[in-house]
Amino acid sequence: MKTKSILALLLLTYIWTNAQKYEPVFAKEIPVIDTFYNKYIVEDKYRWLENTNSADTKEWVDKETGMSDKYLSRTTTKTNSKNMILEYAYNRNDYMTKDGDYYFTYAYTINSDIPSLFFQQSINSDPRIIIDPRFISGKDRIVLKDYSVSKDSKLLAYQFSRNGSDWAELKVISLPSGIEKKDHLKNLKFSNIAWKGDGFYYSTFLRTGKWGQAIGQKVCYHKIGTDQSEDIVVFKRNNPDYIFEYKTTSNERFFILKEINNQRGTVSIFYIDFDSQQKAIVPLLTNLRISLDILDSHDGKLIAKTTYGAANGSIVKIDPSNPTQWKTIVEGFPKAVLLNVIPFSDRIVAIYSTGQHPVITIFNYTGDALHSLELPLGTSVGGFSGESDDENLLYYFMSYTIPPIVYSLNIKTFKEKAMRKTTITFGYEDIVYEAVEYTSKDGVKVPMLLVHKKGIKLNGNNPTILKAYGGFGIVSKASFDPGIVYFVKKGGVFAFAKIRGGGEKGSGWASEGRGLKKQNSFDDFIYAARYLIDKNYTGRDHLAAIGTSNGGLVVAASVIQNPDIFKTAVIKVAPLDMIRFEEFSVGPILRDEYGNTKDSLGFLNLLSYSPYQNIKEDVNYPAMLVVTSENDDRVPPFHSYKFVAKLQNRAAQKNPVLLKVEGKAGHYGAQKESTAIKSKADIYGFIVDQVGSK
Repeated sequence: MKTKSILALLLLTYIWTNAQKYEPVFAKEIPVIDTFYNKYIVEDKYRWLENTNSADTKEWVDKETGMSDKYLSRTTTKTNSKNMILEYAYNRNDYMTKDGDYYFTYAYTINSDIPSLFFQQSINSDPRIIIDPRFISGKDRIVLKDYSVSKDSKLLAYQFSRNGSDWAELKVISLPSGIEKKDHLKNLKFSNIAWKGDGFYYSTFLRTGKWGQAIGQKVCYHKIGTDQSEDIVVFKRNNPDYIFEYKTTSNERFFILKEINNQRGTVSIFYIDFDSQQKAIVPLLTNLRISLDILDSHDGKLIAKTTYGAANGSIVKIDPSNPTQWKTIVEGFPKAVLLNVIPFSDRIVAIYSTGQHPVITIFNYTGDALHSLELPLGTSVGGFSGESDDENLLYYFMSYTIPPIVYSLNIKTFKEKAMRKTTITFGYEDIVYEAVEYTSKDGVKVPMLLVHKKGIKLNGNNPTILKAYGGFGIVSKASFDPGIVYFVKKGGVFAFAKIRGGGEKGSGWASEGRGLKKQNSFDDFIYAARYLIDKNYTGRDHLAAIGTSNGGLVVAASVIQNPDIFKTAVIKVAPLDMIRFEEFSVGPILRDEYGNTKDSLGFLNLLSYSPYQNIKEDVNYPAMLVVTSENDDRVPPFHSYKFVAKLQNRAAQKNPVLLKVEGKAGHYGAQKESTAIKSKADIYGFIVDQVGSK
């Protein structure tokens, strides 16, 4: 009996070991040579992978994903990541928003793991499904992207995408019946819905193939009941460097259009005053080199958020008849960054971030602070919804380890209450949040948030994940992630570094990690890793890096530049060939952030940090999991294909480099709940297998 047990154990060990065997898939090399400025030669051996429809590319991707799936299946089983993340992901909460006279919630049904839109006629009535994506298409994976209710609350326009694409379609239904109108618009991209009268404004781009550049944006007006071919073009430019943002004010008096020149880094504001005799679009302010966002109107004036004279943001009032003379309503604060502003009829709700705490402050229109609420460290707030004349607004509160909790806040009495109980399956009392600050390469102080269990020992052996974003002036918000709960519960430390390039410390913080200063973002990330090691939170053999999109670029560049600091890295939907990023998709509108190969300094800067171009032949880089989506038309998947191919084709690469490709998905990855859980399990299982768990 004992002999049989030993044989069974040996057999299990053999199966276990071979199931996780790493066998790189070598890619053929077809060198393409580009010469820049008659001086700089850039070789690209894997450009053939940019043809994602070719049989050779498909064969290589299939082999890669087959090998990776086997490897990840083994680590998922070994670490029990899927079962535990699935358990932690289960929660019951009502993520409710108010639009017009009604309340809406995205939620899953028993028969579907793609969210449907639910509708309530009052805050206490029973919700019912008003849009079910399963009935839009039987073959495509439909995801609802956005919706907006008309001013009279009689119509709802909603956008949806197919299989993860950024391209969207739009349909209209009647409220409260849900009866579908005949309106069906196509080829929308990065569009919002701005209602005016019996129609709305929307935007589209010239469609030039699956990975074609996003150029030729047009803003159009659609009248309900008409064909899209009859829509009126309101604004367009022939220059591909321009993109537009637009809205109508809550009283529908003004149409506001913001024109962004990504080559020059300037903005111009145009508007229509529908109360004027000449209802034409005219300039308000042009060629500004500061941030200015028109939010709404109040007593005929425009309410705006700006960084002019206040790097952390202030609230101003602009008279369209005298637009250069602004009146400040709320001055900027030196230690609080203004994140968001929601104007109401006689109150202004402002959301700040200070010391890694969100703060909700209510002002009147003379700038007096009437009420302020500071929320716990490491949390985020959002979803502020309510009509201009409402006294009660809804907002949600959450963190990395707490799912959204919806509150109602009365902006007159300042009383608030949780709308419904939120249920979770794990204890959160033993999880703590810690704010720290570390010194980067050039002496700049960088904030970082740490999440871990109480009583952690600083012995250098804690499995640790370091994450960052650091781009486009975006302030990264904590959102609930059952994968982080899983990792922390297993004794890990989760760290989020608020590096330059993001907006966590104001507009100056963003500009210090943009364009020719992009290297600051990578240095900040590397010095965050060194801080965690120096302070004995972790050691090199227990440290993982993870980043998504621009954050994936940060991780990839940091790992390629400093391969000896990290044990492993996960890079998701990231631009990795920075010499060619602007040739595809949204590349032209990202030049303000990254630079431009048409400029010699910009080219040299991009070449200096582009992860794909800087892979060295003789380095065994840390283990990596590179995640992309087959329909990501924002950062095309061949960025990841080429990066993985070049890493794997080198004899020096002994640590595993895996490619995971999400099917029927776009830039935001898996949309189905079950697929999203599997994806998280693969990622966190891979990390835990590499860095160990306690």
